[in-house]
Amino acid sequence: MSVSKPPLDELRIERGAGREPESKTWMAVAAAAIVVVLVLVAIVWHSRSGGIVVHTVVAREIGSSGRERTVLNASGYVTARRAATVSSKVTGKVVEVLIEEGMKVKEGQILARLDDTNIKTALDVTQAQLESAKTAVDETRAQLKLAEQEFQRATNLAKQNIASQSDLDKAESDAKSLRARLARQGRDITVAERQVDLWRQQMDDMVIRAPFPGIVTTKDAQPGEMISPVSAGGGFTRTGIGTIVDMDSLEIEIDVNESYINRVQPGQPVEATLDAYPDWKIPCKVIAIIPTADRQKSTVKVRVGFDRLDPRILPEMAVKVAFRETGGGTATAIHAVTIPKSAVQSRDGRDVVFVVQNGRAERRAVTVTDTQNDDAMLSAGVSAGESVIVDPPAGLADGTAVKARKL
Repeated sequence: MSVSKPPLDELRIERGAGREPESKTWMAVAAAAIVVVLVLVAIVWHSRSGGIVVHTVVAREIGSSGRERTVLNASGYVTARRAATVSSKVTGKVVEVLIEEGMKVKEGQILARLDDTNIKTALDVTQAQLESAKTAVDETRAQLKLAEQEFQRATNLAKQNIASQSDLDKAESDAKSLRARLARQGRDITVAERQVDLWRQQMDDMVIRAPFPGIVTTKDAQPGEMISPVSAGGGFTRTGIGTIVDMDSLEIEIDVNESYINRVQPGQPVEATLDAYPDWKIPCKVIAIIPTADRQKSTVKVRVGFDRLDPRILPEMAVKVAFRETGGGTATAIHAVTIPKSAVQSRDGRDVVFVVQNGRAERRAVTVTDTQNDDAMLSAGVSAGESVIVDPPAGLADGTAVKARKL
């Protein structure tokens, strides 16, 4: 009996079902490799084509002979050479305050008054005692005149042997006693007058006046509060009515590192810039170099005066100063370069610029000493004649190939 043959479809072996996942993996790897190759090709092509197009400027040297140049930069504060917190000579209760912040005052102008009730009463008593002492003197003078007349009569009668020696001695004693009393009462009048002057002075001390002309910067007391020339415990007693500043005495105080104090000289020109007005350059000059150093900070204090005062200059303002030196000066000049401010970037807390070197961007840390208008002055990091990239692209890094275009 013959056996039937199986159909050909049943004898076929299915090979693709078991290898499908492995095939997909190889395809993904191949695609990634192709992407990497394309990126490398793009980088090589981009590098050969000249890199990122950037705009550059040439760093220019400043401080040439005959021009003022910066030899030192520092910062400080505007201070008033003459400023005072005005207080009273004695402790007392404030009854009137006549000042407000920003008010201009003249020397001797009344700022406030204290309670003078008790002092006024004591002054009235002393004046009454003075009047009483003067009246007593008038009475003693009249008695002395009578006593001298009696003594004269007793003397004449004694010469005629009519009056006894005892009567003469008594008349003489009465006259001398009254003379002594008159002298003592005269000194009593002097004492009473001094006491009146004392109480009048204390009355005047109850009136607080401006010690010099200026502007009131703070008002520290109100009517009803106690004020004292010395600090009292508890915090309920004020030590001043207000603070007055003489705006004509404004100057700049700077702490200069003692390593650079040799670059500063009295009378040296200075350019100041207030933080509140960064575009306003204020001409100044060095007034004095304080002849002592601060051992804690290793600094020397320098006083700088304004050539011309301005109402915009206020006490305690922060200010940056640039000490200038003209050609031929004795101080050592710093040769700086100037570049556009747009070329300077802040990265990792430092000022940096990108310089083109051999077709690539080179990142450099720089020291900005000053800014004027759209320019930045550098004392380190860039040399004159080098090409600096302006407005560097965000992705620009050290070593990136660039194609420079000069502005």
